[in-house]
Amino acid sequence: MSVPELFIRRPVMTTLVMSGILLFGLIGYRLLPVSDLPSVDYPTIQVSAGLPGANPEPWLRPWRRRWKSSSRSSPAWTPCRRSARWAVCKSPSSSRLIVILTRRRRTCRRPLPAQPGNCRRTCPSPPTYQKVNPADAPILYLALNSPTLPLSTVDDYAETMLAQRISMITGVAQVSVYGSQQYAVRVQVDPNKLAAYGIGIDEVESAVEQGNVDQPTGTLYGRHQAFTVQATGQLQKAADYRPLIVAYRNGHPVRLQELGRVIDSVQNDKVAAWYNTHNSSARAIVLAIQRQPGANTVAVVDNITRLLPQFRNQIPAAVHIDVLFDRSQSIRASVADVKHTLFIAVCLVILVIFLFLRNLSATIIPSLALPMSIIGTFAAMALLGYSVDNLSLMALTLCVGFVVDDAIVMLENIVRHMENGEPPMQAALNGSREIGFTIISMTLSLSAVFIPVLFMGGLVGRLLHEFAVTTVVAVLVSGFVSLTLTPMMCSRFIRSEHGKKHGRLYDAFERFFDGMRGVYDRSLQTVMRHRLATLNVSLAVLVATLALFVVIPKGFFPDDDTGQIRGSTEAAQGISFEAMREHQMAVAKIVAADPNIDGSMSFIGGGGGNNGRIFMRLKPRSERKLDANQVIQELRPKFAQVPGINVYLQNPPTIPMGGMMSKALYQFSLQDTDTKELFHWAPILMARMAEQTNLLQDVTSDLLVANPQVVVEIDRDKSSALGVTAGQIENALYDAYGSRQTSTIYTDITNTGSFWKSNRNFNVTRTRSGSSTSAVRSPIPTACRSIFRSAP
Repeated sequence: MSVPELFIRRPVMTTLVMSGILLFGLIGYRLLPVSDLPSVDYPTIQVSAGLPGANPEPWLRPWRRRWKSSSRSSPAWTPCRRSARWAVCKSPSSSRLIVILTRRRRTCRRPLPAQPGNCRRTCPSPPTYQKVNPADAPILYLALNSPTLPLSTVDDYAETMLAQRISMITGVAQVSVYGSQQYAVRVQVDPNKLAAYGIGIDEVESAVEQGNVDQPTGTLYGRHQAFTVQATGQLQKAADYRPLIVAYRNGHPVRLQELGRVIDSVQNDKVAAWYNTHNSSARAIVLAIQRQPGANTVAVVDNITRLLPQFRNQIPAAVHIDVLFDRSQSIRASVADVKHTLFIAVCLVILVIFLFLRNLSATIIPSLALPMSIIGTFAAMALLGYSVDNLSLMALTLCVGFVVDDAIVMLENIVRHMENGEPPMQAALNGSREIGFTIISMTLSLSAVFIPVLFMGGLVGRLLHEFAVTTVVAVLVSGFVSLTLTPMMCSRFIRSEHGKKHGRLYDAFERFFDGMRGVYDRSLQTVMRHRLATLNVSLAVLVATLALFVVIPKGFFPDDDTGQIRGSTEAAQGISFEAMREHQMAVAKIVAADPNIDGSMSFIGGGGGNNGRIFMRLKPRSERKLDANQVIQELRPKFAQVPGINVYLQNPPTIPMGGMMSKALYQFSLQDTDTKELFHWAPILMARMAEQTNLLQDVTSDLLVANPQVVVEIDRDKSSALGVTAGQIENALYDAYGSRQTSTIYTDITNTGSFWKSNRNFNVTRTRSGSSTSAVRSPIPTACRSIFRSAP
């Protein structure tokens, strides 16, 4: 018994099988995540080292050497190390080592090389490593600002309430904070007063460290009751630090408030973020939310937005929460557009079938192969971990024309037997038996076309893998439906119409089809009589196709207008924070005045003091005349009029390439074992590339080696004569201009914070781990100044 005969003779079984396909397909569709494209991740490991006020490269270099030599110490790590490419990105006070696995081994299930011991001893913030995915851009930006409350209070609500709660939502991978303003007590020391009292900066540091403590104090045991001993050694606010006694002079205490100003401030006052609209511009705290690989973007955003009313009720009314950008909106629009296209394609295919068959029952039978094949494919997609995205839906749209071919071939052969006088059951058995092998061969041959795509490597292979599998599954399901459901329904619902009289509409279509057949017959005869001319026309078409292939612009992926524009700002190296803020605000004003832009976020600070970022949210496409690329070209001449700063804009690609976020869409890495030679030729190459204005624009480099420096030459003879060692001098320099951790404040806040450089003051800062750091910064003590002045 053949497969079609088995299902023809058992209609109940056939119905149950088809119902099972529909049921599992619908369940699978509900489980499928929604995204714009298939999940394409770069297995990237990022090692970060930061040392405010110093060059972190010496601290990162041992880790890099450890990576290179890890094959000797850890053979299990060698396959991952050999299948990787990596780069180092340096800027003042921070460095990043980025390792990208390039072979098909996409993850390393072995521990990373151990961190060198010298990093643990010398780094206040030891280098950290984490697995990142540069292809996952934030899906949601939230901006918090307040016209009345200080930013440190807004930051507390943002990081302790919103960020923690959002990070617990299923599908959220990371919540990054831009413009963080964590609370800190800052002491601005007056060097003249230090000199007048004869107090060294190390004494101020020691007084802050010893005056703010939180240590266990034990338990007091009595005869009948035990008491926990609590001491008030912890200081919380600036007012608590002002009375601290730093030293005694002439029998009188010298308090901290007598040496400078003690104020409530923020941990890093060299970082800032603004939220700009057409109506206002205000300092803000911006939360950038990233999803986990494979998570449903739309569902994650919906879960977050459902919490926003609760957040607004729990925080003060003076704190405003605005959605700066919602990636799910463009995904919903694009997926809805593809679904609409798929629906139109299904309707057109059914209409064409009806026009040619002109029979309702004969039209329904092959048309059922469409929903059965598409819905059945959803079950396989859910099982394989795929998503409903533009490529998978495009594959289903492409399959609309494929999946009905097998059913139509089966239907036509069965109808032919009916027209020869066979009863429906016998016609279905004979017709399916004859055409069954043909349908199997058609299905397998069509599926084999997409098999090479499954073996493609690199990013293109990962991107098209889901497309190919979806197409193959849909074709295989359609073949199964054509061998089972189609002949069974033909045996029950098709009746021979041989000799039956039809209406005028049927006769009109019949005459139209006869006319089309006649036109084709005459054109075929003409071509056969002029074979040489036909061959010449075919060759001309081939040559024209090759010429157009050379002329047509080429790219990896077409530009997509997702309603966002990203920009990077760059000023002269060594620019002050205040000057950078003025330049950034000038750029933000131009952005706010553009009629195509609905809102923007501007950010400066972080690793490089001369760099900033700006994020623009465009108005809906129906409310603006220009697309994202045209808006960028319109903004370029406006930004060029702002002196002292360069703005590099880009329409974010659908799939970011590379492991580093750069200022442009394309990156070119220059490598050399000789650093001096690399530093010499890199600017020359950049200048030559910038000359190609007809091909390239926004040519820049991430090489920051021209930052102004002050070199302190230590006169070791004089320092030894004064009893001062080189280590004490460098410690004094770091106390004055660096960020040494000296004290902690334990609070109820549980987020993790950062510590940044701030000159000529010291601060006691509160980190989000419940601890706090402080740094003493002041001009060089009087005891050391003579050494520096007399140095050659």
